[in-house]
Amino acid sequence: MFNLARFSLKKNLRRFSTGVNRRIEDEGDWFYSSEWWRSGSSNGNNVFRGISDKGNGVVTVLAHPSSKPDKRYWARTENWLEQRYAEIHPGHKANGKFRISGYQWRTLHFNEDTRQSTVKVMAAYREEEPDVVCFMQQPHCLAVPYVKSMISAGLTTISSCDYDLKNAILGKKKMNVLCIGHGGGSIPLFLASKIRGAVVDIVEIDPVVISASVKAMGFPSFSIMTPSGKRASPKPSLTDEILWKGIHERLLLYESDAEKFILESTNQYDIVFIDAYDGDDIFPQKLWDPHSPFIKALGNRLHPDHGTVVVNLHSDVDLNIDAFNPFDLHVLPKGKYVSRVCRAYKDALLENRNSHNGFAYTISVPWVCNTSLVVCRGLSKSDGMADWYTVFNALMSDSFEAEKLVDLPFSCLQYIKRGFTPVD
Repeated sequence: MFNLARFSLKKNLRRFSTGVNRRIEDEGDWFYSSEWWRSGSSNGNNVFRGISDKGNGVVTVLAHPSSKPDKRYWARTENWLEQRYAEIHPGHKANGKFRISGYQWRTLHFNEDTRQSTVKVMAAYREEEPDVVCFMQQPHCLAVPYVKSMISAGLTTISSCDYDLKNAILGKKKMNVLCIGHGGGSIPLFLASKIRGAVVDIVEIDPVVISASVKAMGFPSFSIMTPSGKRASPKPSLTDEILWKGIHERLLLYESDAEKFILESTNQYDIVFIDAYDGDDIFPQKLWDPHSPFIKALGNRLHPDHGTVVVNLHSDVDLNIDAFNPFDLHVLPKGKYVSRVCRAYKDALLENRNSHNGFAYTISVPWVCNTSLVVCRGLSKSDGMADWYTVFNALMSDSFEAEKLVDLPFSCLQYIKRGFTPVD
């Protein structure tokens, strides 16, 4: 039975392995990882440094030159910035002459070593104020493969649950999103920029990480919230208004412990992304322990029909970074730790492992030592049963639609089909 299923799966993969038309260049393609991957503390320009008291040690942001986009395209972005300035300040177009000074990769490190996030930023200034440089994170550029895996799996899965992703993208339907763990903010910024109906709550325990993302990684400053639930700034800055055109108003960045936040929240979330490794590269036990208040409360905050949770997990192996080749296609195996986390989330969010309401699966992330766990309360047939082969076929088919609707610069399918494994 198992061998037969594997044989059928291979035939199914061949059927779905047709070429995907990429309408725009993927500036975050792994091909460009050579520009930032091997960057240690001795390489790159240190643009931020802070001391964390939340277990992350010395938090740094290193900047590295980016080869894309090519300089011949900069004028188009400069014109866009000038148009945005003219919209906000009618009649003052002469004062809104912008210039791009360049693009950079910026990597966030904990303990001056562990890489936590990689983003691309644009640096620009107005000719009227050449000494005032603004930094804008490029939301379309998802550089690290596990981030693409999480986005692909999350959006494909929720669209397979009869969730109206199209109207959420058009802004005709609200999508409540929760991101636990902020890093540089690439996931929430991508979702808010691509899905007009997305309102994204972000929870980050470390204020130094929040400062790093805003001051050095081009994340909108207007997103920062106070403990009372109000904006830290009463109104957005001119820079945020020019760069983000309302996107910043749908991002709410809270400095909070994830457990405290979820226990006090009254929101119901359509989709949740969890990427919360600390300075020692450890996924905190209270975020996956079956008996923890967090994981039980998360189940209460998740939409009962299509609620989807996507978790980034490291495989249980030691990675020798000096010997690691980022272009090696070898996939590192999962271990016992990953299995325990997967079972905990499945049990907590789908009531118990004997329940047929919903589905849980993992996929392997190419080139890096990560696994994406997906737990969804949909993906079941009318009789409440959901066999893995039916789910797999649905995801394969819906991945094309999700990719087209969101206008992704990369293929969802290449991540969904990689190491697809149901959680027992």
